[in-house]
Amino acid sequence: QDQLVESGGGSVPAGGSLSLSCEISGYTTRFRCMGWFRQAPGKEREGIASIRLDTNVTAYNPSLSGRFTISQDNTKRAVYLHIDNLDPEDSALYYCAAGTGVPWYLMVPGRPGPPRRGDFSHWGQGTQVTVSS
Repeated sequence: QDQLVESGGGSVPAGGSLSLSCEISGYTTRFRCMGWFRQAPGKEREGIASIRLDTNVTAYNPSLSGRFTISQDNTKRAVYLHIDNLDPEDSALYYCAAGTGVPWYLMVPGRPGPPRRGDFSHWGQGTQVTVSS
């Protein structure tokens, strides 16, 4: 059974940086894309970034600043989200997700687009990020 396990969350001061990891276990070759989402209390889940696993094409939510970077390590079956210049508004539960298809925003490079929940079928349990002012 495929599982996604996030790690790397914690409490950090504003202005700091953080790298989140998502490790994939199980029969992983069917996943073609991965994404990162976050959800703060009382708010809807928000897509941050996504990556196509075979071509490394990435797409980001254009409404967010350029402080997020998604990457992968095929040898470790892991996907990462690096966040720079953290702000208290970044405090949320961060989820990684995997999908078996290739959504339109990952078809070719340079297409801005937040990952959409419906494009991802498998989800991790989340890792908490808390940013103090």
